[in-house]
Amino acid sequence: MGSVTSRNDASAAGIADAPVWVLHDGKVGLRNQVIGVAEAVGLPFTEKRLEIRWPWRALPPSLWYAALNAPGGAGDRLLPPWPRLVIAAGGRAAAPALAIRRAAGACLAVQIQDPKLSARRFDLMIVPEHDRLRGPNVLLSRGAVHRVTAAKLDEARIRWAPRFAHLPRPLVAVLIGGGNGSYGLAPERMAAITADLARLAQRDGAGLLITPSRRTGPEAERILRTGLAGLPAEIWDGAGENPYFGYLALADAILATEDSVSMISEAAATGKPVHVIRLDGGSAKFRRFHAAMYAAGITRDFTGQLSEWEYAVRDDTAIAAAAIRARMEECRLWP
Repeated sequence: MGSVTSRNDASAAGIADAPVWVLHDGKVGLRNQVIGVAEAVGLPFTEKRLEIRWPWRALPPSLWYAALNAPGGAGDRLLPPWPRLVIAAGGRAAAPALAIRRAAGACLAVQIQDPKLSARRFDLMIVPEHDRLRGPNVLLSRGAVHRVTAAKLDEARIRWAPRFAHLPRPLVAVLIGGGNGSYGLAPERMAAITADLARLAQRDGAGLLITPSRRTGPEAERILRTGLAGLPAEIWDGAGENPYFGYLALADAILATEDSVSMISEAAATGKPVHVIRLDGGSAKFRRFHAAMYAAGITRDFTGQLSEWEYAVRDDTAIAAAAIRARMEECRLWP
């Protein structure tokens, strides 16, 4: 299992922080993807959160000059000694990853998500199937790569079972996102979703494990809490340890709003029925993703009732990690 090393200890010893660096801009979804792949690779890694400064943040990655100087502010700087592998997620980490490879000489650059740079510039690019990018250096995943593994679910099941033992079965994990560039979550839609959840608890005797996201917003969360008051529902308030893995591990079924590829991909890693809650909006990319998940028998629309079905779980994160290890071995950079 990968781990985050101490930068100060490593620098004092005159060696790289770790053989692997992971780069992201702080977004939770990107962080989970890049750390999930690094954990699966299996080497110690150091996390680099990049706060991109002016003028780089106003430019597309293809125009970034001297990209090692782009990070600034409260984020992490990119300074030698260099790693043997850099894994970047998102457009703002792509040009710095390539700059690290150039500076290091013996270093592989892996990119997660299409940064609108040629895939040939990277040693490997990991993108979901619903993106149109293809090429010899492109590895396709069904959805988003992530941190959910069978081992983590087993550990979380044992750890969180006593905390939620008072809730009735079936236990339903509910993953609620919110507005983004493609979808919206209006108060009226949140009220309708809350009414459906209340019926699951009242009619079917279900216990609810609910986690809103940062995008859900205070008004939607207020509607949710008010509408489920007095019912067997645990709604995480963001305080203390995140019970997310416990929710996934203990649930008999999972509901997830359709605005997040990451949430649905993580839910699908459990092998449990994944019911998709429709929101207003959409995009061509999201439609392709949802169509592929439906066709694979992984997800179904949530119609107010729970259903049971089975499907084969595909571990895209492990597949990506194996491909990275193989590239490192070819270049004599492993371990």
